[in-house]
Amino acid sequence: MNRFDRRPVADGEAVLEYLDGEFRVVRAGSFVRCAVTGEKLPLEDLRYWSVERQEAYASPQAVLISMGVTPKG
Repeated sequence: MNRFDRRPVADGEAVLEYLDGEFRVVRAGSFVRCAVTGEKLPLEDLRYWSVERQEAYASPQAVLISMGVTPKG
Protein backbone atom coordinates (compact mmCIF):
# COMPACT_ATOMS: atom_id res chain seq x y z
CA MET A 1 0.00 0.00 0.00
CA ASN A 2 1.43 3.37 -0.92
CA ARG A 3 0.48 6.77 0.43
CA PHE A 4 -2.09 7.33 -2.32
CA ASP A 5 -4.06 4.17 -1.61
CA ARG A 6 -7.24 4.58 0.41
CA ARG A 7 -7.26 2.90 3.77
CA PRO A 8 -9.87 0.16 4.00
CA VAL A 9 -12.91 1.14 6.05
CA ALA A 10 -13.83 -1.20 8.88
CA ASP A 11 -16.95 -3.21 8.00
CA GLY A 12 -18.48 -3.05 11.47
CA GLU A 13 -20.60 -0.54 13.30
CA ALA A 14 -19.03 2.89 13.77
CA VAL A 15 -19.16 4.94 16.95
CA LEU A 16 -19.74 8.63 16.32
CA GLU A 17 -19.89 11.84 18.30
CA TYR A 18 -22.78 13.86 16.88
CA LEU A 19 -22.11 17.59 16.61
CA ASP A 20 -24.01 20.54 15.17
CA GLY A 21 -24.02 19.98 11.40
CA GLU A 22 -21.33 17.29 11.46
CA PHE A 23 -20.13 14.22 13.30
CA ARG A 24 -16.77 12.93 14.50
CA VAL A 25 -15.75 9.31 14.09
CA VAL A 26 -14.73 7.88 17.48
CA ARG A 27 -14.40 4.28 16.23
CA ALA A 28 -14.18 3.51 12.52
CA GLY A 29 -16.91 1.52 10.84
CA SER A 30 -19.09 1.57 7.77
CA PHE A 31 -22.49 2.18 9.39
CA VAL A 32 -24.45 3.27 12.47
CA ARG A 33 -27.89 2.10 13.57
CA CYS A 34 -31.08 4.14 13.68
CA ALA A 35 -32.08 4.64 17.31
CA VAL A 36 -35.75 4.08 16.42
CA THR A 37 -35.80 1.37 13.76
CA GLY A 38 -32.46 -0.37 14.29
CA GLU A 39 -31.83 -0.03 10.54
CA LYS A 40 -28.19 0.03 9.40
CA LEU A 41 -27.30 3.46 8.04
CA PRO A 42 -24.16 3.73 5.88
CA LEU A 43 -22.13 6.73 7.07
CA GLU A 44 -22.28 8.34 3.62
CA ASP A 45 -26.12 8.31 3.85
CA LEU A 46 -26.39 9.63 7.42
CA ARG A 47 -28.45 12.85 7.42
CA TYR A 48 -30.42 12.92 10.68
CA TRP A 49 -29.16 12.81 14.28
CA SER A 50 -29.64 14.35 17.69
CA VAL A 51 -26.73 16.19 19.30
CA GLU A 52 -28.56 16.20 22.64
CA ARG A 53 -29.38 12.48 22.62
CA GLN A 54 -26.32 11.38 20.60
CA GLU A 55 -28.50 9.19 18.37
CA ALA A 56 -28.75 8.63 14.63
CA TYR A 57 -32.05 8.38 12.72
CA ALA A 58 -32.98 6.82 9.38
CA SER A 59 -35.53 9.48 8.39
CA PRO A 60 -37.39 12.60 9.51
CA GLN A 61 -40.25 10.30 10.59
CA ALA A 62 -37.86 8.44 12.91
CA VAL A 63 -36.84 11.78 14.44
CA LEU A 64 -40.50 12.58 15.17
CA ILE A 65 -41.09 9.16 16.72
CA SER A 66 -38.03 9.62 18.96
CA MET A 67 -39.59 12.88 20.16
CA GLY A 68 -42.88 11.15 20.98
CA VAL A 69 -44.74 12.65 18.00
CA THR A 70 -46.81 10.38 15.76
CA PRO A 71 -46.02 11.20 12.12
CA LYS A 72 -49.05 11.81 9.87
CA GLY A 73 -49.54 10.05 6.58
